[in-house]
Amino acid sequence: MKKREFIKKASLAVLGSTFYSSALAKNLSHFSHNDPEKLATEEDFWLKVRQDYKLKPDYINLENGYYNIIPTPTLEALKKNIDLVNYEGSHYMRTVQWDNKDRMVQKVSKIINAKPQNVILTRNTTESLNMVIKGMSWQKGDEAVYAVQDYGAMKNMFDQVSRRFGTVNKIISIPNHPASDEEIVALYEKAITPKTKLLMVCHMINITGHILPIKKICQMAHKKGVKVMVDGAHCVGHFEFDINDLECDYYGTSLHKWLAVPLGTGLLYVADTEIDGLWPLFAEEPTETGDIKRLNHTGTIPVYHDLSIEAAIDYYNVLGGKRKEARLRYLQEYWTSKVRGHKNIVVNTPKESHRACGIANVGIKGMKPHEMAKRLLDEHKVFTVAIDNANVQGCRVTPNVFTTIEELDIFVASLKKMSA
Repeated sequence: MKKREFIKKASLAVLGSTFYSSALAKNLSHFSHNDPEKLATEEDFWLKVRQDYKLKPDYINLENGYYNIIPTPTLEALKKNIDLVNYEGSHYMRTVQWDNKDRMVQKVSKIINAKPQNVILTRNTTESLNMVIKGMSWQKGDEAVYAVQDYGAMKNMFDQVSRRFGTVNKIISIPNHPASDEEIVALYEKAITPKTKLLMVCHMINITGHILPIKKICQMAHKKGVKVMVDGAHCVGHFEFDINDLECDYYGTSLHKWLAVPLGTGLLYVADTEIDGLWPLFAEEPTETGDIKRLNHTGTIPVYHDLSIEAAIDYYNVLGGKRKEARLRYLQEYWTSKVRGHKNIVVNTPKESHRACGIANVGIKGMKPHEMAKRLLDEHKVFTVAIDNANVQGCRVTPNVFTTIEELDIFVASLKKMSA
């Protein structure tokens, strides 16, 4: 057997030796007859899934948005991939490194129904989107549009571009509870002028979990000749979507969030027409027109993280994207329904199911978010993250597939006690 084929088969063996012994794989057949919405409420099934995670018992972890703890089968695959790369050393890096990376790109592209030639692997959403912002050919007076609720790292890059090239940033604010999609589209449309070059929009606002009508925003912007870059940091592996249906020009995400890939893995999608218009972060040798790999010169990186994408996706696929999405939405609506309307509790996330999934944000009247987060952890052993900016004051709550209803009941009881 050729060396290259051996290493490819060895990688698959890593998956086989860990995945099929997982609690998910062993128990899925007993529940597979259920549709996603019904299975979302089957606590026995999700308790089995929970067995695939090593969880710290000191607190209830409701802050999975920063980094999703990876299940044991993926963790074991990562360890074996580290051993494999270390065992092969430079031989691995000089022979099959790029073949394996291409295979990971092909696999992750299927999750969002993208063509592999439009996708590169990055380290995170910040790298993906900063590559676009910094890589565009800006001229003095060009304008960019984004929301005050957008992620700080991208807003910082827009500020840097403004200082460097003399561009103008037009900043809007997204209501937590919009009356309609059209209200949101109109906010972006009003900010666009003939000088607008790029519009950035969150697919899911990270501080509230609010899912925005991306396709409608893109269609509006394109009619005005404006490119659209989508921040999808919290979307891939969280809820299902087709990248082609969004009609965006650029899309960035972090795979180490809801797809539960090891830390330091991300993705950038670039539409065919936009690939040649971006300057790469690191200079690359001349490539053929339309070759997205010109944007992916990274230098030497920990390739075993990228290699472990395969195991993470296989775990996700067997769990099922629709099943996971239904469970995460069920968990969010379970706890938010118990506190919406409470006189001292404010839910900063839309109630409509199509406007949110697993992430939500909640505040207590008269209490600063950092005090709220501290008391939740110190007094009730519930770990969240404080959000205090834009029109959002509260704690972001991000359960995971291992979160139990009992844990959410404790959280709800803690909120009500603290707000009394």
